[in-house]
Amino acid sequence: MFFQYFIWGVWLPLLFGYLGSEGLNFSGTQQTLVLISFPVSALLSVFFGNQFADRNFDAEKFLAASHFLSGLAMVGLYCSTSFGAFLFFMWAHAILFVPTLSVANSVLFAAMRNPKLEYGRVRLGGTFGWMSASWPMFFLLSDDPMAVRNTFMIAAIASLAFAAFSLTLPHTPANRSAKAMAWWQAIRTLALPFIFVLWIVTMLDSSIHDLYFLWAGSFIASIGVDAKWIMPIMSIGQLAEIASMFAIGAVLAKFGWKWTLIIGISGQVVRFAIFAFFPQLPMVILGIAFHGMFYAFYFATVFIFVDEFLPKEIRASAHGIFNFMLLGGGPIISRLIAPYLFQQHSATIAGVTTVDFSSLFIYPLIVSIAAVLLLLFAFRPPVHNS
Repeated sequence: MFFQYFIWGVWLPLLFGYLGSEGLNFSGTQQTLVLISFPVSALLSVFFGNQFADRNFDAEKFLAASHFLSGLAMVGLYCSTSFGAFLFFMWAHAILFVPTLSVANSVLFAAMRNPKLEYGRVRLGGTFGWMSASWPMFFLLSDDPMAVRNTFMIAAIASLAFAAFSLTLPHTPANRSAKAMAWWQAIRTLALPFIFVLWIVTMLDSSIHDLYFLWAGSFIASIGVDAKWIMPIMSIGQLAEIASMFAIGAVLAKFGWKWTLIIGISGQVVRFAIFAFFPQLPMVILGIAFHGMFYAFYFATVFIFVDEFLPKEIRASAHGIFNFMLLGGGPIISRLIAPYLFQQHSATIAGVTTVDFSSLFIYPLIVSIAAVLLLLFAFRPPVHNS
């Protein structure tokens, strides 16, 4: 988990500024083509990473091969300055990397005896991986956009190291018994009301979570925070997340599936309510920390729930359809509407652009409340493991 999220966290937070920097100067359309590589790859991974790969490759060997090749793609990104080459290597990396997120979960769940207690603690390695990658890079490189290209080489080295390390992971054999159309069987589980509601809520939650990352930097800057401190302030949520990763087993045991998920979404409600109505720095920090404490109670619980309630032969593909919504469906929606909403709440006077963030954050606040209500009134998980 540490490796998996270190590779991602070392370059992603600084990518947006790099694409429009003087060295690349990609147009808006070109930047969009780069940025949608991960959401589209999340869709492709449902059919490849969680169907073909799951049935034909031992999981640890798939991780090794994918990270070796995606690491080489990162070397290509480090060397690329033309749009065509950069786009090719970014899509190659995304297509190879995104399926590993679900396959890594497969290794985890196969090795754990009690996922409810163990998953949060092991997944915590991913939180530490992201923080140990993104914090130093932001402080060292945020003032020099062209130096950001060095993050690709760091990610490449980490990816190649992870490829070798993957071969030491617990043996997780290919699921030869999985149905040839397991992805279709997994999609058909959406006909179960409790799975469908959870899938829709995941779409809502992941879309507004993506809006947070798209808007938070500008919002925090608008309340007078120096650029160098924006990333550390946003990362307060990850520090707070450590508590929820340790507590998730106990919370599930005490409150059950439904209320654990509701607690997780409620963190979104509090964060966006504070952003909309109390946009002062101490309150903003409180909102970010509050959501961080409850982050895992939704996103981690979803994967534990899927692993427990769906049949083994389609489990990996079921992880894939939820991973698609987390990394693909939700972010695609947010990235389609975010520029329009941002423009509608912006005004330029005498060359100075201001944004009405209080009104802007009402939208994700309403969506988060709707997600809570859906869970409260429409989510009825089975009493016993199916």
